[in-house]
Amino acid sequence: MGFLKKFFRDVFREEMGPHASSTFESISDEALEAHMNIARYGDFHLTDAVRPSYNLEVVPRAGYRHDVFHDEASKVSVPVLMISHTTDKLFDLFIDLLDPLGQNVDVVLETSHSRHDHGHTDLYRDYIDMPVLKSTLYDYEEMLLNDGCTGIAVLNPGVPLEVQFDEHKLLICYGSDLSEFEQVLRDHDLPCDDSMKFITEAEHVHSSSDHYFDEFQELRNRLGMDGHFE
Repeated sequence: MGFLKKFFRDVFREEMGPHASSTFESISDEALEAHMNIARYGDFHLTDAVRPSYNLEVVPRAGYRHDVFHDEASKVSVPVLMISHTTDKLFDLFIDLLDPLGQNVDVVLETSHSRHDHGHTDLYRDYIDMPVLKSTLYDYEEMLLNDGCTGIAVLNPGVPLEVQFDEHKLLICYGSDLSEFEQVLRDHDLPCDDSMKFITEAEHVHSSSDHYFDEFQELRNRLGMDGHFE
């Protein structure tokens, strides 16, 4: 088994569980490399951060759906918008979705660069001015779009509303009133389809690099997040 296959096997089983089987295990190295080089599906263009399963259980496309997040600890249910958009429009949409949060927000950087932690590490920054945050995020647009081990969440606990730009490069909006977010989506001509599936709902694989990890560390420092991460 080639290095890529072993990598996909290990990452997939880490996410899906030790007994999960992967479509990547039964194909040749050449077929796997060809699949990884496919970024466009119709009019939809994936970032470099993630690729779908080899058998395309879910074909990536642009759109959004309504959903609900259930917090088992608090027994609270929160309305959610799940959003997918093509690469050249994704970051601008993310930036525009931040506007309903207000002028002062909290930020969470989410990372899975350190696989020996068997999960994610969250780094927090309380209270940052939105114009400062947006300016900083633009400086790291390439990394935020293409690093499959970095996600970011921006929230206003006082409203409360939250926008997450996750490792899969999906956008997720949380809040009791999502109308302002939906207006942003309509302004971007993004269609609503409550039956659509997302890449996270089937086998998939993440991609990162040492370069993106270094940029992640720079962003962490720019945002003033304490603590050392390896």
